[in-house]
Amino acid sequence: MRIRVARPDDAPAVVALRTMVFPYLVRGVESTSKMIAEPVPGRGWAAFVAEVDDQVVGWVTAQRNASTSTADFGDISLLHVHPDHRHRGIGTALLATATGHLAPLGIRRLRAFAQPEALPFARRHGFEPSRELRYSALDLNAAPAPPDPPPGVRLRPIENLDPHLLHAADVASAMDEPGDVPVDAVSYETWQYDVWDNLGLDKTASTAAEVDGEVAAFSLVKRDGDRMWSDYTGTIPAYRGRGLARLAKTVALHRAAANGVRVAYTSNDEANGPMLAINARLGYRPVAAQWSCLADLT
Repeated sequence: MRIRVARPDDAPAVVALRTMVFPYLVRGVESTSKMIAEPVPGRGWAAFVAEVDDQVVGWVTAQRNASTSTADFGDISLLHVHPDHRHRGIGTALLATATGHLAPLGIRRLRAFAQPEALPFARRHGFEPSRELRYSALDLNAAPAPPDPPPGVRLRPIENLDPHLLHAADVASAMDEPGDVPVDAVSYETWQYDVWDNLGLDKTASTAAEVDGEVAAFSLVKRDGDRMWSDYTGTIPAYRGRGLARLAKTVALHRAAANGVRVAYTSNDEANGPMLAINARLGYRPVAAQWSCLADLT
């Protein structure tokens, strides 16, 4: 076994491994390859793979968290190992490599996510479970019919929007998003890299609800083949309570289904009651859970 820096040509193997371990996550080969080849500057982002007999059997990324003003906060993301190669120290080696990468960047607090069965591993390495993240799936072979918008509301594919307007709505709607890390410092450049320029973003299906020319609510779709991820659905505070988030998401799901998407996945913090209720009404069913886990980097 060896740990090395990931290369763009690892993308097919990385996506195959991710799909095996996390079948409810959606990110395609092209998008993964670009992420490795062109990481966003300023975050210290790095990806590492574990190899056994020249086969990729593990993956992890590490970076400074770019969504919070807490400068010493870092994320270790998607640490996972092929089921046939577990309990051999590969996960521990990947974690050590990731934390070793972050330490020189001044990172002092870490967040990672663990499946319930991986919580003992997390605790052994100093991570304590904090919040439950629930994953759900929706069969789009019978996609929800899009309702007519109420008077004064215009539903638009985001491809027709100025991305700066969508960024502003995203930031405003996420300020009180439940979680371990405050979402209070998402620059346009960071958002553009993560969202607007993501190769998986379906700008035709992704939908914004406009009121008086302002983006009041939106639902973003990231796609890989016939699978999609509801990346984020939100409403800016001034327009909440009018059903606009559900409206935008319903239309986005309908548009994605019309273009060949067969299953939609999403995730929600356990405390996000409004969005969990919307998803339940749309017919989503629970498929998995993960826990955010926090640790001090010492």
